[in-house]
Amino acid sequence: MTEWLSRKGSRMRSIVRSVIVTGASLALTVAGAVAAQAQPSAGVSGNVSTVARTSDGKAVTDRAAIAAVEAYWTPARMAAAVDLDLKVPDAAGTGAPAAPQGKAGSVAPAVPKLGLAALNQSITVGKVYVSVPGGTGQCSASALNSGKRRLVITAGHCVHAGAGGGWYSNFIFVPGKRQAGEPVGRFVAGNLTTRTAWINNSNSDEDMAIAIMNNGGIYNAKVVDTVGGNGLRWNWGYSVSVTILGYPVAGGFPGDIQYFCQGTTWNGHNQQVRAWCNMTQGSSGGPWLQEYNDQNGLGYTNSVVSHRHDDPNQMDGPYFDDDIKSLYDYAEGLSPA
Repeated sequence: MTEWLSRKGSRMRSIVRSVIVTGASLALTVAGAVAAQAQPSAGVSGNVSTVARTSDGKAVTDRAAIAAVEAYWTPARMAAAVDLDLKVPDAAGTGAPAAPQGKAGSVAPAVPKLGLAALNQSITVGKVYVSVPGGTGQCSASALNSGKRRLVITAGHCVHAGAGGGWYSNFIFVPGKRQAGEPVGRFVAGNLTTRTAWINNSNSDEDMAIAIMNNGGIYNAKVVDTVGGNGLRWNWGYSVSVTILGYPVAGGFPGDIQYFCQGTTWNGHNQQVRAWCNMTQGSSGGPWLQEYNDQNGLGYTNSVVSHRHDDPNQMDGPYFDDDIKSLYDYAEGLSPA
């Protein structure tokens, strides 16, 4: 079943998901290290990190803690997770546009190594669940290619509450989630990183985060080896063609089906890009992909869903400049081999 929604020039389509497994047994396990413990950082070149934790404060540094996070996420807790905020007042979006700066750069996408292939979907994209004060929350996220193949990119507000708040716990990534199904399995974060400007000031220009994942999923392997990883682009300008993927929850969306929007971005305000897209809360952290290939489900991550203002048919994401490259290098440096 395919469902189209069209509002004021935006395009959105519900994609029925299916996953096939080829050339490898589901019983295959790959030995791998737990993500290395990194001490909380006050900020390195504008970046900040923490060891991921369970909701009772235990560091996710061993297999027992990983198992505890996986066990925490029962179907009932997932169903009760609130969609994290996406709308901000229009008064926050009146800053003058900023000119792109810096040299354009790219990291190439990577196909999965372990026999997974996608039909009409991107299994690099999935749902994030976190424990938040007083309950549970949900966002979207996607696997991001790197040399160590452990990174997942999302929005800053999906890992940390911003100014006056703290880090969220029980961070889990479920790629390719479709309704009650988890065809690829689960991945638990070992470390979380974001921008200092997000945690100190809730600066939407810096609403970006990268999680470092432990081995997991159906192969007990690295996330990029399992599902593939999108590439990364920075300093490519404010006007680019993108496919935006995510799991909207509010406003009548089901929350467990992946949707997409397609169009050309522009500079809405400050160092942010804007696009026509009527996805709602829950899509936060979903990737904005250049050169998205519907055959292999891969593209180049050029922003993530951050927020929208008063127009429900538009959304904003942070402009990817040298800051995202700095965060990417920082997260990769914290990753174990």
